[in-house]
Amino acid sequence: MEAQCQSLADKLTLPLLLKRNAEEYASAPALTSGDTTLTWARLRERTAALTRGLDALGLKRGERMMIMMSARPEHWIVDFAAVHLSAIPCTAYQTLSTEQVGYVARHSGATVVVLEGKDEVARWWPVLETLGALKRIIVADPAAIPAGDARFISFEQVEAQGHEAHQAAPRVFEERWSAIRPEDPIAMMYTSGTTGDPKGVVLSHRNAFYEAIAVDAAIPVQMRVPSIAYLPLAHVAERELGLYRALYKALHVHICTDPTGVVPLLAKARAPAFFGVPRLWEKLAGGLKVKLGALEPARRDPILAAHALALEAFRLQGAGRAVPPELQRQVAEADARVLEPLRKTLGLDALQWASSGSAPIPVEILEYLGGFGIRVLEVWGMSETTGCATINTPTDFRIGAVGRPLPGLELRLAGDGEIFVRGPIVFSGYLAEDGRVVSALDADGWLATGDIGTLDADGFLTITDRKKELLITSSGKNIAPSKIEGMLRAHPLVGQAIAIGDTRPYVTALVALDPEAAPLWAKSQGLTSVSLADLAREPAVRTELEALVGAANARLSRAEQIKSFDVVPDTWSPVTGELTVTLKLKRRVLLAQYAERIAALYANA
Repeated sequence: MEAQCQSLADKLTLPLLLKRNAEEYASAPALTSGDTTLTWARLRERTAALTRGLDALGLKRGERMMIMMSARPEHWIVDFAAVHLSAIPCTAYQTLSTEQVGYVARHSGATVVVLEGKDEVARWWPVLETLGALKRIIVADPAAIPAGDARFISFEQVEAQGHEAHQAAPRVFEERWSAIRPEDPIAMMYTSGTTGDPKGVVLSHRNAFYEAIAVDAAIPVQMRVPSIAYLPLAHVAERELGLYRALYKALHVHICTDPTGVVPLLAKARAPAFFGVPRLWEKLAGGLKVKLGALEPARRDPILAAHALALEAFRLQGAGRAVPPELQRQVAEADARVLEPLRKTLGLDALQWASSGSAPIPVEILEYLGGFGIRVLEVWGMSETTGCATINTPTDFRIGAVGRPLPGLELRLAGDGEIFVRGPIVFSGYLAEDGRVVSALDADGWLATGDIGTLDADGFLTITDRKKELLITSSGKNIAPSKIEGMLRAHPLVGQAIAIGDTRPYVTALVALDPEAAPLWAKSQGLTSVSLADLAREPAVRTELEALVGAANARLSRAEQIKSFDVVPDTWSPVTGELTVTLKLKRRVLLAQYAERIAALYANA
């Protein structure tokens, strides 16, 4: 299988696949956003126009183009167009501050910038004079263009001028991309910068399409089936799934611009495969718990009974054990009678492969959803591995593990448990400030991932923590905070949690309530106050969380147990600065922001 994947990846580039799709599936839908659908033929036509338009603006081979736009068809088009010029597109998260924008813009040496509207222009405006390489700024909303500034041009104008040039000489477009090779860059993305400045990860066409080929070999999907794109295209998962895998399988991508509309869109599109970040699955589980709690016993009890049967079977399979025939029969009956109709109401009955990655997900969430027949299987990877490097499949998985390596990927553990990987999905290197792409591999081609893990006898990998995030208590105990935090987040009341204990005598925690689920929980308990600030002081909330901490402590070693905790009245987010754009904790920010509260937790130490 590895040889087949490699042989195919050695022949593919983005322009080749877009041309194939436009010719073989010309009238088939490629992108749908709201009421607008682009066919594969139309998508390539617009890509050709943008390619010529960007060429006229001076975008050249090897130059970087920064994009700050929401998920919209124009984002796909301009990204593809840059690749056809052998330039390197890079999407910046829309939540970046002006200071963060300045860093990535200067570091990338971007010559062309593509912005959405007034908000993006306002954040870029203070740093534009510091960008010596910048040639032009393209803006999707013409009303956001500053009057009289010749550096700015509308997206519509670039496309119109490019369309005219393409109509006059169509062969120019084809000639521009014909020299592109699989080893050439296809994109760059910046890491979230949890442990330092963001790094520019450069991927090749071979990286992108080997990943798509290998994932499809492990879990095949049919050509041209629907898929959902809801994550930012700055996220490696969405870039791989929404752009490259979509090209490889000619998928019909349904763009979701509102994160709260993901599940309804999934129900409408009926996508057979879906990747969700842990927070999405946690919210789904939390919502189900609240809704079940509000049902009358006559309606709730049959669901709980069916859930118990399905959960038993899920746990057996997730431990690599056989499910007894009698239990299989009972689960099949309960599923047909109770669980499948429930999944239909959620729009998840067509889902054949649900996956989770980007951050740890509590086992309790996997098991709770698994009991409804919603089998969420973990994957693991990073930007530097072009997305997932290990994968669980619907027929071969372990609960709590992140799967086995993709075909062709080698994996080994160092003495301290750090995971090293080697293979065709490992990135080209990091972008240096002088424009070079510098390899991060050792002499033997291995990449140090910074993640700590274990391998079981069957080759399944379990992630225990980030090497740089381990807590080392004053007594020298090494503690993985993500394990503790995941147990706390499993409760619908909890939006985020941080475990504290580095250089301290014991572990404590701060809890931020979930802004959506916590008020619903409060109402279900008959509480009149539902504001987060009031709920943080509510005795009933404290009692519930004390029970949660007690249950978590019962499953933790003595050194890991939470000795004290506090509930903060705030919501943590990338906008307010406590989370990265990929929803990881910014531990240094949180420790500084809540220094007084943390000190109080250790007042009697």
